[in-house]
Parts: sequence; structure tokens; C-alpha cells
Amino acid sequence: MTSTEVTTESEDSGPSGYAAARLRLLQEKAQSGPPRRAALASLTDEWLTALFTAAAEQAGVRGAALVAVGGYGRGELSPRSDLDLLLLHDGSADAGAVAALADRVWYPVWDLGLALDHSVRTPAEARKTAGEDLKVQLGLLDARPVAGDLGLVASLRTAILADWRNLAPKRLPALDELCRERAERQGELQFLLEPDLKEARGGLRDATALRAVAASWVADAPREGLAEARRVLLDARDALHLTTGRATDRLALQEQDQVAASLGLLDADALLRQVYEAARTVSYATDVTWREVNRVLRARSVRPRLRAMLGGGRAPATDRTPLADGVVEADGEVVLARTARPERDPVLVLRAAAAAAQSELPLSRHVVRHLATAAKPLPVPWPAEAREELVTLLGAGEATVPVWEALEAEGLITRLLPDWERVHCRPQRNPVHTWTVDRHLVEAAVRASSLTRRVGRPDLLLVAALLHDIGKGWPGDHSVAGEVIARDMAARIGFDQHDVGVIATLVRHHLLLIETATRRDLDDPATVRSVATAVGSAATLELLHALTEADALATGPAAWSTWRASLVADLVKRVAAVLAGEAPDEPEPAAPSAEQERLAIEALRTGEPVLALHAQAETPHEDGGPEPVGVELLIALPDRPGVLPAAAGVLALHRLTVRAADLRAVELPTELGETADLLLLSWRVAAEYGSLPQAARLRADLVRALDGSLDIRARLAEREAAYPRRRGVKAPPPRVTVAAAGSQLATVIEVRAQDAPGLLHRIGRALEQSAVRVRSAHVSTLGANAVDTVYVTDAEGDPLSAERAAELAREIEKALG
Repeated sequence: MTSTEVTTESEDSGPSGYAAARLRLLQEKAQSGPPRRAALASLTDEWLTALFTAAAEQAGVRGAALVAVGGYGRGELSPRSDLDLLLLHDGSADAGAVAALADRVWYPVWDLGLALDHSVRTPAEARKTAGEDLKVQLGLLDARPVAGDLGLVASLRTAILADWRNLAPKRLPALDELCRERAERQGELQFLLEPDLKEARGGLRDATALRAVAASWVADAPREGLAEARRVLLDARDALHLTTGRATDRLALQEQDQVAASLGLLDADALLRQVYEAARTVSYATDVTWREVNRVLRARSVRPRLRAMLGGGRAPATDRTPLADGVVEADGEVVLARTARPERDPVLVLRAAAAAAQSELPLSRHVVRHLATAAKPLPVPWPAEAREELVTLLGAGEATVPVWEALEAEGLITRLLPDWERVHCRPQRNPVHTWTVDRHLVEAAVRASSLTRRVGRPDLLLVAALLHDIGKGWPGDHSVAGEVIARDMAARIGFDQHDVGVIATLVRHHLLLIETATRRDLDDPATVRSVATAVGSAATLELLHALTEADALATGPAAWSTWRASLVADLVKRVAAVLAGEAPDEPEPAAPSAEQERLAIEALRTGEPVLALHAQAETPHEDGGPEPVGVELLIALPDRPGVLPAAAGVLALHRLTVRAADLRAVELPTELGETADLLLLSWRVAAEYGSLPQAARLRADLVRALDGSLDIRARLAEREAAYPRRRGVKAPPPRVTVAAAGSQLATVIEVRAQDAPGLLHRIGRALEQSAVRVRSAHVSTLGANAVDTVYVTDAEGDPLSAERAAELAREIEKALG
């Protein structure tokens, strides 16, 4: 007797016996996956059969059956799955007797705490309901008899399938629309950090929809890999149910390590990668299947009219329009010409892909499969034609994506570019990123395709965009690892030595412009010179500028804005001047603007802070609408300790996000012929939500903060206690470093931390307590991560010694920890 068997027949038929056997089955580590799901369904069948048989006899009902539908009908019973049951009866029994039968079956299920989705219907009622409710009809397609009158169930199944096939021209478009609406709500499983294994696109619902399409006899889904993909998703859901003890389908971040361990996987990333791979298989099968469904239904609707026009003769043959050598369009898809010989033409794969993308047509699945098995490998390095076809494919814009996915589905991308395997379906834990690594690279090429008119070498821009994150998945800095890999891949693709070097430089420094522009002082000559040295030439700078924008746009909405674009453009302009031989002179202290001077004079006269808020000019956004660069906040006040933390704290209390900050000391003459030191603070801020506060309120709170009557620390502590954080996700500790050779004028301290209200306030307090002067500050926030860079000097205005700088970094890190 196995551990899942029950010792006596009486225990077997009772709730306690079933519960005990069920528990032993779920705890048995040796049995998992499809065998456990089947065993659980079989065990449940036996229990329900005993329940139904006894209940039918007690209620005196004949001509009835208990039917499993939905997932239970398919035998895919996960640990916390609902039991989807239909009590089917022929209508001959008294309604009270049928109700009594139902109660005697349903209540024991509820008593065990099992979720139950139940209904009681005659075959006619079941068909009528299915005809009115698509979801009911889909569930009945998987109807399976559990107990009772098997003939009654068999006749219902036959009728339901006949109805489904007869109504396919109406039902299948409705099912397609249902799947699309769900995908809009739930997103794509293959890109989500916390995917819903059932509802997201590419999940179990879509896999079930493909079964329904196959049952219609209109079209069949690609079967290669589909069963394995379903198994992976079901196994992950089983492990999730057992880990959480709940009937959940959402793979939350805090559960992923445990789920991975229960499946014998290395870590959460390995789990997500496996799930993404399965979802990608289902999504691709979904795309192909619905395309075929629409083609067949369209042909069916046209055929009767053609026959009438032709007097009953045969419909004309499908037109075949040439697209490229060996490639034609037929019936809305890209297929091979009859004369094509993939076994003799190694470039045919890329030529067909480029033609499909340029024509904005799908690649036929049958063609892709044929190319995967018959195409001759490309020689290394690639011939010029192959390289040109790759560039054409990458330059096609949005149409590149479905063609690339079709090639990936049959393993052709990794055959062409073996290093692609490392980034294939690789998750990105930073929530700023919308896509997996591989899809992000393709999206970057898509974005770069719209920028090719800005550069002299569009081919290098497109290939660099495709390869810029290729180092992810390797140990260490992905830019450093990526440079080596990109060099090999560019040589493989057939670029000459010079072009290989340019691509490698672009990959190595693809983050240089955005990080420098948002985190460094651009008025410091050392900053501009370091970028010019890294880039090396004006042509490479031009390419790097476009790559920076394409990368950011492909990352997500938080990674690019008009403000960031303006900072990068300013940096590029300065670096271009250096590369042209116009090395910048050492900067002299900039004279205050007329507005700043007016504020400084007023602050000198009153001895108190003076503020001014100015909305900066708006510029057109990419969608045609205006996008404000930000709001400039100017503050002038007598020089005194504690200004930075006080000002930053007041801004945080008013929910203002600081994008950049500049602090400068100026001297103004007094009426007594002496000079007075004043501080000028120039901030670029934006409201987290709602409208900006009034300058008068900001000034009043700043005065209170400076005189000690406003306890900013306490107020921010209250806010931080209520600051929403994702349950179970612990932020990594802050990291404070000293930038090596960052400036000749000051010491550059870089703070990386979890963004939170008052972060800059706490940094300012730590700096004040360390008796250093802040020359300028630069703030960059991406999602939940903040990178704040401050330029500091000692009391005399000189950079700190290496020992003092390292000590300061430790002090700030301790204050933030």
C-alpha cells in the first residue's frame, strides 16, 4: 500500500479519510508535477464518487451524474485549486430530490474548506447557458464524468462540442477579444516581476484557450514545446500553492526564492527565467494560432462570394508577391519562393526576416521551422550581405519585434548569435525596467531606428543598441563584460577592426553620458575632459548620444524625460567642443543673475530667507504635448550652518522632489562699507503630486526650520513610518563612495540609496555635522533608487584629503543606515 492509499474502505469514503490521504499526497516530496496532479484528481474522484453514490441513493435520484469541468476536468488539480463541478440530471427526478442530492455532495466539500464552483443543470439547460456564456462553454469543453450516468455526460459532451464547432465563426472572435482584454489588464507574463501565472498573457488561461481553438477544428496551435510550457507553469503554481498555503496564482517577489527551492532551482532568477521561457512559448503559439484562425475565418467568409462570382468554379490561386531573393508574400504572410534553397543559401534566414520586418508582415511559422531545420549556417565572419540584412531587420522599427520573436521561438537567434543565450529571458530586478534583458535590447534597437538620421553610421548605432547590455548575466560590471562580448560579436557579424572598436566603445560607455549628466558638475572641466577621453572622437560621441536616448526610452517611462535630455545634450555640446580642440578654461565663479542678486540684496536687508518660484519653459514632448522641464526654486539667505538640511527637509515636507541643487556663497557690501556672506541656493524641483506650494509657505517653514521651532526630523520620521513599502521586499543598504578623480575643484561623494522622503535632508545633516562645505549637489532618481552626488570642500574651499574623504563617506553611510 502506498502512502496515498487509505487503510480502510470506510475511511476512504469519509471526509477525514480523504483529507488525510490528500495531506499525505501533498507532503510526499518524491511525487510532484503531473503525477501528483493526476493522483490528486484521482483521489478526489474516488471520494466524490463515494459521496455522490451514497447521496443519490439516499435522495432517490436516478439519471444524474457528477461532472468535473475546467481544470479539474482536465485532471490539472493543483493543491489549492477550486473544484469545478456540475451536477447533471435528466430532469426526471423531483426538484426537491435533486436539491437534496446536491446538498449531500456540496456540503462535505465545503466542510473540508475546499473552494467549490458548482452548478446544477439538465443537458438542455447546460447547452443554453453555454450558448449565452462563453466562459461556461469553455469549461464544458473539458467536461469529464466523475460518477453517475456516463451516457448522460457523453451525450452532453457531444452536443457541446458540436455547438462549439458550429458556432466557431462567432465564438472564436469573441474568445480572441476576451484574451486580448485580459492581456491588457494583466500584462505579459514573460516581462512581469510578479506575474500572474494564470491570467497574464502567455499564462495558463491562454494555454487553455489554445485547446479550445483546437477543439473547434478551425486551426491548431503549434504543439512543439506547448505541453512542456504548460507543465512548467502548472508546476510553478503547485509550488506556489504549497509555499503560501493559499489559492494564489500571483508569483510575488517574497515567495519566489521558496518556490524556486521547492522546484529544485538555483534561485528566484532561475525560476523567473524558466517561467518566462514557458510564457514566451505560449505567447508565440497564441499569436500564430489566432493569425491562422483569422485567416481561415476570413477565407470562409470570402469563399461563397467568390463561388457565386465564378459560377461555382474553383477559387483563384493565392497571389505570391516577390519581396526579396527567395522570399515572397502569400496570403498575408512571408514565405519562401518555390525556387528558394535554404540548404544552399546561408543568408536566407536574415533576408526573409528583413523582408518581413520591412513589409510589416509576419513570418510564416512553417517557414521559420523549415529554416531552423534546413538553413545552412552562416560562415564566420558573416558575409557583407548577411550583415546588411541584419541592419535592415534592426532598422525596421516596431515591425522588428514580432519577426525577432518568431526567430527566437525556433532557436535561430542563438544560432546566429550564440552569446544571445546568456540574456535570453533574463529577468531584470530593477522595477524601472519594463522588459527582460533580451527584449530590452530589441526595444533599444527599435528606438534607435528612429534616431538613425542623426548619425553618420546608422549601422553601428543599431548594432550597438542590440548589444549594449549583452554583458548582463556575466559576473562583474555588465558594461565591462559587455565590451569584450560585443567586440567578439561585432567581429563575428563581419565589421572591420575600426568598426568593431567603435561598437565595443559604445557598449563599454553606454551609461557614461546619462550618469555624468545627472550626477556630475558639468561646469567642472575635469568632468568634461574625462568624458571626452573615454569617447575619443566626435563621430563616436554622436553615436553615443543617440544610443543613450534609445537605451533610456527602451528602459521605461522613468528613465527619460525632457529634463534628462536637456542635461545630456548640454554635456554632449561641451564634450564636442573639447574634442574639437576647444578645451574649456578653468571656470571662474559665475556672477549671480539679476534675479539672484535681487534676492540676495533683499535677504541682506531683512536678515531672513527670501524665496522665488519660477516654472521653467515648456518644450514639446514626443507625443506632441508640452512637458515642463521643472520648476526653479531660488533661495537667498545669510550664510549660516544647517542651510542644506533645513532647505531639503522643508522641500521634503511639502512633497517636492529635488532634481538638481546648486549652492553658492556670495559677498555683498553692507551700508557700513563692510561685506556680508550670503548663500544662494538654486534648486530644480517638481511636485510629487498635486500643485506646487506657495513660496510664502515654503519661506515660513524654512524660517522655522532654521530657528529650531520646526522639528523636521520628527515630521519626516512620521512621514517615513507611513511611507508605503512592498511587503517582504527589503531594500539593499545604502552605499556611499568617493568618486576617483572626479574633480580638481572638490571631492565628489556619491550616495546610492533607497529613495524616501527626506533622503537629501539626512545627507545634508551628515555633511553639516562633518564640518564640510557643499559646493553643489546633483540628484538622480530612477524608480525606488536614488543616486545623489555632492561636491564638497573643506572650510578653506579645497578638496578633502583621501583619508578625510573616505571617513566622510563612512559617516554619511552610517547616518543613512
